[in-house]
Amino acid sequence: MEQKKNYTLPIVMMFCLFAMISFVTGLTNPLGVIVKNQFAVANWMSQLGNAANFIAYAFMGIPAGMMLRRIGYKKTALVAVAVGFVGVGIQFLSGEAGSFAIYLTGAFISGFSMCMLNTVVNPMLNTLGGGGKKGNQLIQFGGSLNSIAATIVPILVGYLMGNAANATIRDAAPALWIAMGIFALVFVVLYLVRIPEPYAIEQGGAKKKDTHSALSFRHFVLGTVAIFIYVGVEVGIPNFMNLFLTAASDASTSGVGMAAAAAGSLVGTYWFLMMVGRLIGGAIGGKVSSRVQLSVVCSLAIVFVLLGIFAPMTVTASMPVFTGTGFSMIQVPIGIMFLTLCGLCTSVMWGGIFNLAVEGLGKYTSMGSGIFMVMVCGGGILPLIQGYVADISSYLTSYWVIVIGLAYMLYYALIGSRNVNRDIPVED
Repeated sequence: MEQKKNYTLPIVMMFCLFAMISFVTGLTNPLGVIVKNQFAVANWMSQLGNAANFIAYAFMGIPAGMMLRRIGYKKTALVAVAVGFVGVGIQFLSGEAGSFAIYLTGAFISGFSMCMLNTVVNPMLNTLGGGGKKGNQLIQFGGSLNSIAATIVPILVGYLMGNAANATIRDAAPALWIAMGIFALVFVVLYLVRIPEPYAIEQGGAKKKDTHSALSFRHFVLGTVAIFIYVGVEVGIPNFMNLFLTAASDASTSGVGMAAAAAGSLVGTYWFLMMVGRLIGGAIGGKVSSRVQLSVVCSLAIVFVLLGIFAPMTVTASMPVFTGTGFSMIQVPIGIMFLTLCGLCTSVMWGGIFNLAVEGLGKYTSMGSGIFMVMVCGGGILPLIQGYVADISSYLTSYWVIVIGLAYMLYYALIGSRNVNRDIPVED
């Protein structure tokens, strides 16, 4: 009788990498507020660091999938961690040099790292969970740690910034040092841990030429579009909430004029709610399908964003806000409260879309994961579009970009995610 393998350690390692992805990616949100004021740039230019980070996925997604296939999970992850250390280090140097160009270079290199790590973590957790509901369950639990890291970043940097109007990248240096320290620690631990390699090509094995690929599956192609939109939605909601809250409350900016620390706490609450949502999604993931979860949260998110757009900003509500050490009640415009609550909805979208898109791909999963990561560049492109809309109209009007994106994801959950290509062989 074959003994069942214990994958607890590699699962924990993947959870840790999930947290790293979010911590480094999340830095571009509060840094966007800093560079907007430090370099006096437009709203869309404040999102260039975020764009550089995510557009790197478009360049690295396919190569990352090839690396995963050729050298395996562990070596791909080690390369990714090393590249991430360099990328964050360059962002730190941009603060010393006071250079916007160097900052963008560092964000771009960090994006290479995040792409490679995502290419490793998602298929690994889905595979260790056996795909289906259990695979989605592991991705949701891993995403909870991802959300914890994302919660900490805006609060930490907001505290370091003090007055957003006078803050510089140098003020955020302690957060960058923390990121580099995490990279160094994880590299050592990952080097010592054994990771299963379900998709690596066996040495000396004959390579067969396939007549199909992941792109042969309609539900996968539509899923890549959904993930392109999702990442832009997930990032755009808190990024523009931060800009809206910290902008001066006058006719030229139509902002709220809130202090950076308080705004950072609200953004941190959005990410905290994502953690809560992922914990709930993970708890019920073994019983409720990804399709049902995705349909419900997309519908609810559309309602929340519409309320955020149309609710009068003069009407306020008392809301518990996560400050890093606990919760405190603050008065916020009721529309902002609904936008913050979107964190509960965006929480399970990534895992649901990924799980639905790779279901039934079999041997095409590793390259499919690489293609999937290419489309994460939507996290850089959609916020640029949203920023342009904000520049020509207003911050709240720009959230119609989010509504359109959510509507597509709802379509994917209900119709586009069904596998209509079951006749394609997926075993070696």
